[in-house]
Amino acid sequence: MTREGTAPILALRNIKKSYGPIEVLRGIDLDCHAGEVTALLGENGAGKSTVSNIISGTVPPSAGKMQWQGARYAPANPREAMDAGVGMIHQELHLLPHLSIAENVFVGRYPTRAGMVDRKTMEERAHEGLQRLGLEISPRRLVQGLSTANQQLIEIAKALTLKARLLILDEPTAALGGDETSRLFEQIARLKEEGVGIIYISHRLEEIKRIADRIVVMRDGEKVQEFESADVPVRTIVEAMVGRSLDRMFPQIPVPKDETVLEVRDLKSALGSFSGVNFKVRKGEIFGIAGLVGAGRTELVRAIAGVDPVSGGKVLLNGDEITPRKPSDAIRNGIVLVPEDRKLQGLVLKHSIAENIAYANMNQVSAKGWIAGRRIRSFADQNIAKFGVKGKAQQNADEMSGGNQQKVVIAKWLARNPRVVVLDEPTRGIDVGARSSIYDIIVGLANEGVSVIVVSSDLEEVLGVSNRIMVMAQGKQAGTLNRDEANDVSIMELATI
Repeated sequence: MTREGTAPILALRNIKKSYGPIEVLRGIDLDCHAGEVTALLGENGAGKSTVSNIISGTVPPSAGKMQWQGARYAPANPREAMDAGVGMIHQELHLLPHLSIAENVFVGRYPTRAGMVDRKTMEERAHEGLQRLGLEISPRRLVQGLSTANQQLIEIAKALTLKARLLILDEPTAALGGDETSRLFEQIARLKEEGVGIIYISHRLEEIKRIADRIVVMRDGEKVQEFESADVPVRTIVEAMVGRSLDRMFPQIPVPKDETVLEVRDLKSALGSFSGVNFKVRKGEIFGIAGLVGAGRTELVRAIAGVDPVSGGKVLLNGDEITPRKPSDAIRNGIVLVPEDRKLQGLVLKHSIAENIAYANMNQVSAKGWIAGRRIRSFADQNIAKFGVKGKAQQNADEMSGGNQQKVVIAKWLARNPRVVVLDEPTRGIDVGARSSIYDIIVGLANEGVSVIVVSSDLEEVLGVSNRIMVMAQGKQAGTLNRDEANDVSIMELATI
């Protein structure tokens, strides 16, 4: 869409943001136009989310000015931004689990009739938003218990009902599969036709090339490059993001030993999520699990880690049955899980990095039953250095970028020297540079003889790091592919059985 002669609906000029002495934004200029998708890219910590939070009224800028539709714009809170016509879908889910889907979609702005909440209208409009995204689920259902992917779709449906003139989408497809992503893109195309401006943040560069009209790249709190078209080689975009030449993404993966470490026999979920699953993972093998959203991948690895109950089958470790009934059973036997949602399931956000690492390793940081602060800091410093975490032991987890948060979750479990490491969506919402370092960690584990299971919705990722890939479809094991026979087509053929 041409922008010649048209004024931007949103203009940012010299926007700065500091937290005490730390400057996180350094004079950002940004224009957004009606009916245009502006991709905002950069590594974790580049400042993308801070820019989005300023635009959406979540945080105020320290300096600079904004204009919205030609008038001064300085929202004091998200409510003021929404009233002006600016909506945002956050990367972190903000749903209230004990409310219904409809109540979550309209929270804070319930439709009323005669002074009472008009539940019929609310549920009808929520249902329309869900249907637009292909989510066939009752708007009366509680959010509690829904998968991360379905919760993300509800967040998107919530934004679609705002009637906003500018939508900010922060990693909206991070938890979505191919079909859900395609439906979202259809809605974005429709919104563009209606003249809605869109700021789109994602680390999935191939989808940026599909959907963006313009690309703005940030690095270290500054805008470093702007591409007037999305028709740019991915390598060029990545090098602008990281500020260096990127020679490779996936490291060379090792050949596993013949020895079987983990075996799953005819495992069946007590929650009905999967059944009849059988596979073996060898010593030093990276075993990928692929499939569409709802296929039962996450539920399967949660069961192996003792988080979700099973109603049949066995989990064996080195030939001995150890079918875990609770997480501590799995941890005690050397099986650890890095969960798909690091913020809700992997970290205590308001606690320090040192404390988060210590929580999984109390026996190593305590002396005769007493927890020693000096030992905690020393232990944390060792693991921070070992796994390349950019942060200090005393820093709170919620002050870190997504990539560094993920490294902390990985570090706290690897400090236990496990025999089996399960990673569920290990690079979800993580930038290219941090993603590459996590792949190095995964391959390093395999080289040390650790058995690794990687669950991922990103086909390129699961193909790039796995020795073998098991594909799941509708709670069943659809097939297992060796590395030399696995590709996008073969995986999708099995996933859609």
